[in-house]
Amino acid sequence: MNMAANDPRESSAGAGTATAGDQQSQRDMGAFEAWRTKLTRMTGLGLSDEERVKVEAERAAATAEEQYRTCEKWKNHMIRHSPIVKFLMQHLEAAGCGFSRKHFICQPCDPTRSGGFSPEYGVVLCENQLVSKAHVEDTMAHELIHALDHCRAKLDWDNCLHHACTEIRAASLSGDCRLANEWLRGNFGISKQHQACVKRRAILSLQSNPKCAGPGVAEEAVAEVWASCFADTWPFDEIYK
Repeated sequence: MNMAANDPRESSAGAGTATAGDQQSQRDMGAFEAWRTKLTRMTGLGLSDEERVKVEAERAAATAEEQYRTCEKWKNHMIRHSPIVKFLMQHLEAAGCGFSRKHFICQPCDPTRSGGFSPEYGVVLCENQLVSKAHVEDTMAHELIHALDHCRAKLDWDNCLHHACTEIRAASLSGDCRLANEWLRGNFGISKQHQACVKRRAILSLQSNPKCAGPGVAEEAVAEVWASCFADTWPFDEIYK
């Protein structure tokens, strides 16, 4: 008699081995399918037009969500830890125009700007244009100087001279025109680099105002108020480059 053929231990062991092999094969197939699906979604290869549109929309939504979370994280960090942001917010509070976390709004913008100031809503941080913590800090400082100027003078933003003055001050005092930022923009070896940067940045910002977008209007406005506004460093004692 062949005892091995009738030994239940041999029979169950054989069945167990076959089941384990099937399970491993299924796991391998599942891992392969997951990898293939991920690769397909990453590259778009093998997708129908409808599927490709859906994948691109999902990818854009994920990118936008990540940009928003990053903007919020960096914004909150600057409010807590940035010396210049804290300094400007304290002066706004003292001037009766208190600024809090809710006045900094992260949202997507067009590619021409990284931030903006609205007397009604506060500071907009362009989540899809901010590239680093330092960029966020400079942007927040720039817009807070606009907020300070509006608080103390109730600026008429349709008046090109008013707008030119606050753009000169914001570009000069926020850190926007420090040497490292100019190098990143490809501006090397400029005589009187800081002044040249401030004028250029002020004119560019002014040109985005429809009231000041005519030929030569921004340049003339900046030139007219340059001496007084560049010299006005309040609330700082001097320009920190």
